[in-house]
Amino acid sequence: MQSRAHVAIIGAGMAGAAAARRLADAGLAVTLFEKSRGPGGRMATRRLDGGVFDHGAQFFRARNPRFATSVQSWQEAGLVAVWDADHADVDTHPRFVGTPAMNAPVKALIGDLPIHTGNPVTALHEDGARWRVVAEGTPDLLFDAVVIAIPAGQAQTLAATADWNPPALVPARYAPCLTMMLGYPEPLDLPAFMAIEDETIAWIADNSSKPDRPLPRGESDMHCVVIHATPDWSRAHLDADMQDVIGQLYARHVGITGIMDEPVHGDAHRWRYAQVSDPLGEPCLIDPARRLAACGDWCLGPRVEAAFDSGEAAAAALLEVL
Repeated sequence: MQSRAHVAIIGAGMAGAAAARRLADAGLAVTLFEKSRGPGGRMATRRLDGGVFDHGAQFFRARNPRFATSVQSWQEAGLVAVWDADHADVDTHPRFVGTPAMNAPVKALIGDLPIHTGNPVTALHEDGARWRVVAEGTPDLLFDAVVIAIPAGQAQTLAATADWNPPALVPARYAPCLTMMLGYPEPLDLPAFMAIEDETIAWIADNSSKPDRPLPRGESDMHCVVIHATPDWSRAHLDADMQDVIGQLYARHVGITGIMDEPVHGDAHRWRYAQVSDPLGEPCLIDPARRLAACGDWCLGPRVEAAFDSGEAAAAALLEVL
């Protein structure tokens, strides 16, 4: 094997970014592949019609020392901030958000590492002692090892192209989530966040209350609200017409909050793999002989920190082989 091994990271969410950074810092060459237009995965921010919506992960906490050290460095660099600082002093693990967008810490981990965005990886083929990565829109490239850092169901499909079929890669580890984004022309009197016990809606966030999210200042700016449906309601309506989804979620939102103001923007997003419901209980999967690893929040639990820990674990396991 060449002196400087080259590793492909499939998926540029928090797990993939953490794995990439750990491997790069150890001196390995790393290239990332991301099917979306940019890195971040479910740490996602959408800009629409002058509004800013964090329509995926709403916040993250830092519980273990290594992740806490990273969060502190990001905070010092202006890449993360505490959300709802009024409660930070009484909460030993405050809620953090990326600034100015949720994917800011992911982008910081990736730094200047090469990344192919908008290029879904469709297959992995053994080529001698190396791996040929087949991705849409790019020439096939050869790597010494591969880290699969995507949701378990998608990882299962991709791993099967490499004749790697670990039983732990099962699609059912996730619950879906239907997300609605509402934009209002004027500020609203809403709490920063509301966790709700309801059959339809689980979470309402005043997105404009987050640090470095623009508040209404002009004609094109909106006050932004993000609403997450419950897993059961999302599962039942996952393939429904999105306009019907928006109508039902909006009606329930009005019923819960009493806000009768007319929104000037309404949109929805379908997350098929939103929240881990059945974590593996192991930090990662690895086939050391074939230099294949898989990681993600599906390994340890439904938290950004769990994705970070899993990505680092996959990188550490590969470093022992490489």
